[in-house]
Formats: sequence, C-alpha cells, structure tokens
Amino acid sequence: MKIVVTGSAGFVGFHLIKSLVKNKKNNVLGIDSVNNYYSTKIKKLRLKLLLKNKNFLFEKINLQNKKKIDLAFSTFKPDTVFHLAGQPGVLYSYKNPKSYKLNNIDATKELSSVSKKYNVKKFILASSSSVYGDQKKFPIKENFKKKPKNYYAKTKLMSEQIIQKKFLNTKTNYMIFRFFTVYGSFGRPDMFIHKYLNAIKNNKKINLHNNGSNYRDFTYVEDLIKILIRSLSKFSKEKTLNICRSKPIKTTELISMIDKLYRNKKDLFIKTGIVKGEMLKTHGSNKLLKMNFKGIKFTDIKHGLKEVVFNFKKYGC
Repeated sequence: MKIVVTGSAGFVGFHLIKSLVKNKKNNVLGIDSVNNYYSTKIKKLRLKLLLKNKNFLFEKINLQNKKKIDLAFSTFKPDTVFHLAGQPGVLYSYKNPKSYKLNNIDATKELSSVSKKYNVKKFILASSSSVYGDQKKFPIKENFKKKPKNYYAKTKLMSEQIIQKKFLNTKTNYMIFRFFTVYGSFGRPDMFIHKYLNAIKNNKKINLHNNGSNYRDFTYVEDLIKILIRSLSKFSKEKTLNICRSKPIKTTELISMIDKLYRNKKDLFIKTGIVKGEMLKTHGSNKLLKMNFKGIKFTDIKHGLKEVVFNFKKYGC
C-alpha cells in the first residue's frame, strides 16, 4: 500500500509512520515543512529515526505549494492519505492567526484537491476535541453542538467541513478523527507534560493555568496509532469519531503522577488564572469508536506516563 502522511516530522506523524513501516508491503511518503513553531531539533531527530527504514521517503514541502504537492502525488501515486499536518496551539492562534489560516484551512484545501485529482482511495483527517469548546454535559458525543472558542479550533472545524464537501459523492472514502489531548514519547515540547518534564530537567519555573484545576481526557499515542492503522482496512459507518480514553484527570493529579515517576520534589509552578481560549474540561465519549472498532483497549495513564518519563530521560525529549 502506498501511503502519504503529512506532518511526518510531528509527534503523531512520527509514531504513525514508525508503525506503518513495520509492514514491508507499505511504502510511506512523509511530507512536512519542518517549520520552527517549536524547536526543529526534535523534528529532525524524529526524521532521522524514520529514515533508517527503506520503505520511508521524505519530502520537505509546504502544503500550500500546490505544484510541489501535485508533483509528489503524480510520482508516488498514493492509495491513502493521513492528513496530520497543521498549525497547533491555542495561545499562538491569538498572536498569529494568519498561520492557522495558511497551515490549517488553505493547506487542507490544496491537499484535498490534489487527493481528489489523483483518486486517492482513503483520506483520513486529524481533527481536534477543541471543536467542541466548553460543554456542560459529559461525556462529549460526536453530535454535540460545536462551540469552538479560539481561532485554532475554528480552523480545525473548517478543515472538517472542507473534507466533507470535497469528497461528497466521490470514490474517496474519508474519515475524520477528533483527537483528545494526545501524549506519549517524543511529544511536543509545547504541550503540558513535556513542558513540565523540561522544567524539572532544567530547574525552571513554568505557568500553571487555572491553578491546575483543568481536566483533560489524555489519550496515549500508541492507542491512537492502533486505531489509525486499523482505519486502513476498516470502513467505519460513522464518518466522524472521537479518539479518547474517556477518563479525564485533573491537572494537579497529573502533576503528582509525574513527580512520583521522576522523583521530583520541587515546586516549579507559577499559578495563574484562567487563560483566554482554553477549555476547562475535555471528556469525550468513545462509545461510537468502540462500536466501529471492536476490541479497542486504552492504556492506563500511569503506564503511559512511565514510558514517557523513561524515554524523556533516555532521549531528552
């Protein structure tokens, strides 16, 4: 199978390709602009590890460059596209909204157009739980009203709508997965878990938003990857599905787990109030997911964090 993965130097992209290339029948083309939203050091390390596999190719391309994307598709002729690339981050969306329009909305338009042109059989989009915004009823189901409360979330919802419209009445089968706070080894340094691990390592203070009272539905990256791999052969009846453990935990509880695993006794937090645009609680329903993908099991967060801390100490990321 010929598979394109956008965002291949990113956190989820790295883990997905690492799993895909284990099957020697798969040929994977990774596409990434390797921008500097966060340090390119970890992105280059991820790519270095992936390029050890003979069935993995990499092209540094900005997805807004339709000519280069078209050339890559005409040469590679993919069967499936995993569109994982995008501009992440809530706070940054207030500082640089243009980046979100270019990297989320415009990039999705270009990629989906080229995919349609070359008759891609399956298109899988990575969306986000942020499209739901703050809800009063939990767990959050896929049919709940969307209340995006920041520009990042709005661009993710618009990307979903682009895909739905683009592949309507075509031979391309599409899937939209809404990820709930994915964590794991080689994670993004701008996400809380790795931000805190770096703070411990470097003995530096970091901000603790809402005094640590937020709840997040953390989802282990290896669990998410198993579902994405299964989506290659499984045609779900539902076009949009949450991927979540459906067991949110309070940030203060998460901190205690990390401190215990790292054996940290220092208080490195500067407590702040509620931050504009951040959701107070994420708690997704995985009922539809489990109905469509039988036998799914989710990793206990204590086990997942143990792996994260072990690899952080080993690789520094």
